[in-house]
Amino acid sequence: MSLESVTQSVDEAVSGFFEPIAKWLGEVVFYAVPVGGTDLPLIVAWLVVAGLVFTGWFGFVQVRKFRLAVDVVRGKYDEKGSAGEVNHFQALTAAVSGTVGLGNIAGVAVAVSIGGPGATFWMILCGLLGMATKFVEVTLGVKYREVHADGTVSGGPMHYLPKGLAERFGKNGKTLGKVLAVLASFMILFFGLFGGNLFQVNQSYAQLVSVTGGEDGAIGSSAGALFFGILVAALVGIVLLGGIRSIANVTSRLVPAMAGIYIVACLIVILVNVSAVPDAVTAIVEGAFNPEGVAGGVLGALIIGFKRAAFSNEAGLGSAPIAHSAVKTKHPASEGLVALLEPFIDTVVICTMTALTIVIANPATLGEDIGGVTITSDAFETVLPWFPYILTVAVMLFAISTVLTWGYYGLKAWTYLFGRSRTSEVTYKVLYTVFAIAGSLLTLQTLIDLADAVLFSLAVINIIGLYLLAPVVKRELNSFLEYVRARDAGRETGDGEEQESVKTTV
Repeated sequence: MSLESVTQSVDEAVSGFFEPIAKWLGEVVFYAVPVGGTDLPLIVAWLVVAGLVFTGWFGFVQVRKFRLAVDVVRGKYDEKGSAGEVNHFQALTAAVSGTVGLGNIAGVAVAVSIGGPGATFWMILCGLLGMATKFVEVTLGVKYREVHADGTVSGGPMHYLPKGLAERFGKNGKTLGKVLAVLASFMILFFGLFGGNLFQVNQSYAQLVSVTGGEDGAIGSSAGALFFGILVAALVGIVLLGGIRSIANVTSRLVPAMAGIYIVACLIVILVNVSAVPDAVTAIVEGAFNPEGVAGGVLGALIIGFKRAAFSNEAGLGSAPIAHSAVKTKHPASEGLVALLEPFIDTVVICTMTALTIVIANPATLGEDIGGVTITSDAFETVLPWFPYILTVAVMLFAISTVLTWGYYGLKAWTYLFGRSRTSEVTYKVLYTVFAIAGSLLTLQTLIDLADAVLFSLAVINIIGLYLLAPVVKRELNSFLEYVRARDAGRETGDGEEQESVKTTV
């Protein structure tokens, strides 16, 4: 029996078993209600409302404290002797690598194709709102993280939900928090194996095959797929063995590189068509408020833009706090401010660059019922005929960085459920690398759909926790702003010397 027939049989068997489950859970999690001629998924509304609430609650922190966030990333307010494993910049790039991926390339093209240029406007707005949600969840992640005896750190919703709820609501809060923590760990682990690992490897292999001659090309065979899977698994396994320090060292180089390559390519297309930029911006703004727009007019463009942004930056899902919790800091809100830059980079910058490129280039395939990545590739190809090869490099970098980060997220979920013993950790890492190999051979689309539904269901319990613990975040922000004021005034802080209290309000 050939390898192709074996993998096809596995795909069919898995789909046959899990398809009813995936369909049912997908209908529940992504339940949509008709609004203005189009469908609004309630989970997207849940994420957007959270962004609105936290933006108001913290007085537009994403705008007022943006410059401070950049200063923190630059290391201006680093503190000696802080617990943690990585610096602010490394924590940011590790988290960004988990969100920047195919959604920025293919998802944006789908949004523009279905919702018109106006979807871009609402996508940007959703990204800006998501910055406030990221600030809240990451501040809690650092506040309630667990620093182990060996110096390693564990954080995320599986830690701040039980600890934070117990702190605020006593015994009942502790019991509820523990139940939610187990559910959160399972959801993160499941998505990590299938969405953050298998899917990324599968899609990067598919793109590589497409530019190397297709199924008849050099690596189009099952042997080529197996070789690719083993190669990626080996790279991921080596880095994963080094923990968050190793992952952060890789992503701190990989993320700027992949973002740089992609943004430069976007700028080339935009500059070549610079005369079309004013019309493109006008189309984006007018399309956002044009009742005659596609797919439901204004509401249609809004919903599609919000949906793509929410799926892209993962604000409110509880995944990013896991990476950010490893930061070296004594003030949790300092990393919360760093984290608000994440949706800005992911959605406001990279997704917007993609959308602007597509609107300006206006490829012939725009609006056709084809894969989003094809539209993006065709848009670049109008100026750069060799761009499919660059896109392949970008997709590979996006995929590998995402696999690495979700490997770490999954590890923290695994160890919360099964303990931090060496045997437990090695078991997980072997399992994760095996899934990377399978990614190039199998599609398992049903399981990937199920993983998406599982991850977004986490947003429901995570955001409830964020609402309940928001007062804690406000106190932490005030504490950090007090430290910043004292530091800027030249007073020593954090090294055992007395510090004059500076009253700071949010």
